Amino acid sequence: MFLMRFSFFLLIFVAFVQANSRPNILLIVSEDNGPELGCYGEPYVQTPVLDRFASNGVRFNRAYVPQAGCSQSRAALLTGLYPHQNGQIGLATWKFRLYKESTPNIIRSLKQSGYRTGLIGKLHINPAAAFPFDYKKIPSSNFSRKKLGDYAKFAKSFMVDGDKPFFLSVNYPDPHRPFISQIKGLPKKPLSANDVKPLAYFGVDTAELRQQTANYYNCMSRLDTLIGDLLEGLNESGKRKNTLIIYMGDHGADLLRGKRTSYEGGVRVPLLVQWPGMKGFGKSVRSELVSTLDLMPTILSAAKTVPPAGLAGKSLIPMLQGRVKEWRKHLFTEFHLHSAHNFYPQRSIRGERFKLIQNLQPDLLNPGYDFTMNRFFDGLQKTVAENNNVRDAYSLMRRPPEFELYDLNNDPFEFRNLADDDNFSAQLQLLKNRLASWRRETNDPFLDPKNITRLQSEINSSIRDGKPDKKHLKLSYWDYFFE
Repeated sequence: MFLMRFSFFLLIFVAFVQANSRPNILLIVSEDNGPELGCYGEPYVQTPVLDRFASNGVRFNRAYVPQAGCSQSRAALLTGLYPHQNGQIGLATWKFRLYKESTPNIIRSLKQSGYRTGLIGKLHINPAAAFPFDYKKIPSSNFSRKKLGDYAKFAKSFMVDGDKPFFLSVNYPDPHRPFISQIKGLPKKPLSANDVKPLAYFGVDTAELRQQTANYYNCMSRLDTLIGDLLEGLNESGKRKNTLIIYMGDHGADLLRGKRTSYEGGVRVPLLVQWPGMKGFGKSVRSELVSTLDLMPTILSAAKTVPPAGLAGKSLIPMLQGRVKEWRKHLFTEFHLHSAHNFYPQRSIRGERFKLIQNLQPDLLNPGYDFTMNRFFDGLQKTVAENNNVRDAYSLMRRPPEFELYDLNNDPFEFRNLADDDNFSAQLQLLKNRLASWRRETNDPFLDPKNITRLQSEINSSIRDGKPDKKHLKLSYWDYFFE
């Protein structure tokens, strides 16, 4: 009897020690911004909170999302799978969804491991039931930016409620469009068009672009202040030392050659990490090619939770401790569509220097080009046509060939396609072969052209008066992609 009681209390003690040795996890996600932060060298934006955070943590200089879209990026993050693997290839608001509700994800794994789980801000993945959070607040996108102080208030309430380790995902609306320059005094001193220059990857400079860039930066400054309030709430909870804190953007800015593209401006994001209580954690700047797909194995490893089989990424914990010697040589991204307005499937691969984009419907008009130009940049076409440095790049973007090859060392903003340059034929072939292998390894449904044609037909059937109408969009790709 004594041995039975001793064993019982030993199990309770071990469980208690394990629970208290595992970190809390705070995941902070912002909407529609690349690495336009002071700590990444952006000269005009004011982001002192995130700059300090980066200086006391790990800054990843080459971090990427698998697809430059809100639902697609978030589903990939939470499932650890590429969009073509999990099914969330387009926006949840346009009826796109995971293939299976039972797809393993971070939330289920952590709940089964004894974590409290919370979500503040939007989820934007179908079906929402696949992610059984214990605590949910502010479920809307909140692009009107109402009651922005509630994010930190609700977060602190969740953090202090109980002794079990927690996972909390806080999702801010800034800097998603509309770019609102100031809300209730934030930022204190908004930038104007005269204070900034457009982002370099636009390749053009107009008064309109300067104003949009200034307002984008104002949204980033407001975001920075709100994250400061959130971190102060974590400090006041007394739990910061044992909290793994991750900040990331869900994809690039909703500006030229950013969101809804496979260019660097769309898929490259900020990724900052702190873990004060982690043994061996050190401040550093990392240049390895990392993906937000690496966050699920990182988080589950930190939580001492066995990850599901078949995840696309790998844990960043050795990198946080400065003990990585070898890392991936190539990184992959993709595009399918955002809403039904811009279906144009792409696959891409980048290495240390070169990047290849494969357009799966080559020589057709890319509807995403006109969608972005006509919606947000009326009148810019003439400026682009008169600019000899970028005219060809914009023309190519509107009607791409099958392959685009870029030398990111000498052409970081992807203005000169080298796919037809014989001097780079070896690099082209190497990346084509590796991209094809990755597509086979990950069971890409678009290896079968019939799947592209069939999905295109479903999208086209929703068009009314020249525009897609979600009321008439009937999708069934989850039934036939893998027949």
